Amino acid sequence: DPTAAHYMFQDDPFLLPKNAANARLFSLSKESGRNAAKYIIQHFPQYFDKTFAEPNVPCLMPELLKPQIEGVSEEALKERIHLRKVKDSVDLFDQLIQAGTPVSLETTNSLLDLLCFYGDEESTPEKKEEKEDLEEPGVNESEEKAPKRQFQRGSQLAGSRWRENNNAERIFKIMPERNAHSYCTMIRGMVKHGASAKAYDMYMDLLNGRHKADVHTFNALITVVPHLKEKFLERWELAKVFLNHMAQQEVQPNLLTFNALLRTLRKCGGVGRSMTSSVIKEMEALDIEPSLGTYEHLLCIFYRGADVYPSSIFSEILDHVESRSFTPQDPHDGMAFNISCCDLKDIKLAYRLNKAMEKGDNWKFLDVDRLNAYWSKFFSLLCMMEQIDVVLKWYKEMSLSVFYPTPKNILDLLQALDAANQLEAIPSVWEDMKQLGFNRRQDLLEEILSLMSREKHSEEIQASFAKCAEDIKAAHEQHGREQASLEWTGSALGHVALLFSRAGRTRDAWYVNMMERFKQINRIPTDQVMDEFLTCAKQTNCPDEAIKLVKLAVSLGLPSSQRIKSRTEKEFELSEEQK
Repeated sequence: DPTAAHYMFQDDPFLLPKNAANARLFSLSKESGRNAAKYIIQHFPQYFDKTFAEPNVPCLMPELLKPQIEGVSEEALKERIHLRKVKDSVDLFDQLIQAGTPVSLETTNSLLDLLCFYGDEESTPEKKEEKEDLEEPGVNESEEKAPKRQFQRGSQLAGSRWRENNNAERIFKIMPERNAHSYCTMIRGMVKHGASAKAYDMYMDLLNGRHKADVHTFNALITVVPHLKEKFLERWELAKVFLNHMAQQEVQPNLLTFNALLRTLRKCGGVGRSMTSSVIKEMEALDIEPSLGTYEHLLCIFYRGADVYPSSIFSEILDHVESRSFTPQDPHDGMAFNISCCDLKDIKLAYRLNKAMEKGDNWKFLDVDRLNAYWSKFFSLLCMMEQIDVVLKWYKEMSLSVFYPTPKNILDLLQALDAANQLEAIPSVWEDMKQLGFNRRQDLLEEILSLMSREKHSEEIQASFAKCAEDIKAAHEQHGREQASLEWTGSALGHVALLFSRAGRTRDAWYVNMMERFKQINRIPTDQVMDEFLTCAKQTNCPDEAIKLVKLAVSLGLPSSQRIKSRTEKEFELSEEQK
């Protein structure tokens, strides 16, 4: 069922999302519940230590989070490291050292792994890393140096979470023996927590100690090259130094190595663009297949923006991507370039990209927010470039299932309906607007009222338009403790009065304070509103309403008041009192 909600949501009408905000909230609710359950289990493990299953299957039982080994011993230290008890592990290690008990190199390295992974802080579920903000400078950047504000060479980067002389550094210094694993762990921990300069110094110590780094350590060092050097050419030269060291130490590069290198080249300006082709050729020579992250880095290097000049890079990337179903291989794998592609206003390219995204499980590389952003831009492009029948077909299949329209999408759809002269579809769009919670958006209300009242239509269509106008009027009069009342504008008031008049609902047009409201809010109705209301009063034979209209025109001092008075005298049979 293409109109069904995503399977991640509960199959219950009340719990099916009605808009993008609901979709985000509901999609995160399951994971939030899991995190809440983990929190309870971790903080109150005493309530989860009983197993009644017969037979007892250990792999199905809750994980034991409470240490079982008592006393001060290396085995107890290993258990606490396994349970990721950062503080307890450090305290037990210190007790062992103070007691003169030697700790094996393997166990000490495991403790360093734990400390460097969590940054010498207690482990918490799903620690969220801060996103780096060191992208390549602007499009027209011609200088050979990156802006000063983007470079900090000090021992700590802005936002660094690596504390000076923390437990990891302290334990590393007192280790009687260190091997390559010890150095590599420290380097990767420093990179992970923002101490790039310290990581580079530690790498120099590794070389001085005649040790060899592993591929993961080199990958980490390559990613922080932009933090270590200021000029673009210096960044590339340092990256080449690391690559040469890999060759000298016979370390085989992997996909993550090349992705890290491309990520660094993104921040090397023109130097990066000139060197990228040689990097890709080296990947091909080593028979390393690119991941989605590779293509995204290439796009960031070569694509200068839709407003700068058209780029063929999208087409070249799609030649390689559209026939493949990808699997995650890099933390930076994603299809975020889908969103940029829709800015090119190339409908054929957008269809190719959409086909690539729907290949296999490629769509899973976009999270809920980016997936909705992609579909939103894709739909706006359809409204701009496609025939209205095709637009409505996509809208019917996508809306409230794979994506939730934004106010801009609704505006684009209304403009597409206007261009195709299919305004009779507006009432169904209005129903979707109410479901999406857009029935109080002033810009959308003005647009939809303007389109409905611009021309006269058949009685059936005018009746459906009047029903929409009635809903809009109700939205303006709705008062809630959490909702600010909508202010009537002169144009909106005139459009609603016109729609009621054309549908023959004269009493609604007047008695619901449509016409009288003009005077109350100090707005001036247009001549069209006055004339059509008078015509409606004539068709429904309501001379009293015509008299009220004349009084309103006179009280507002309208130039058309004399003409309305003449029409009323001519077109209505008035009593002496009315005359």
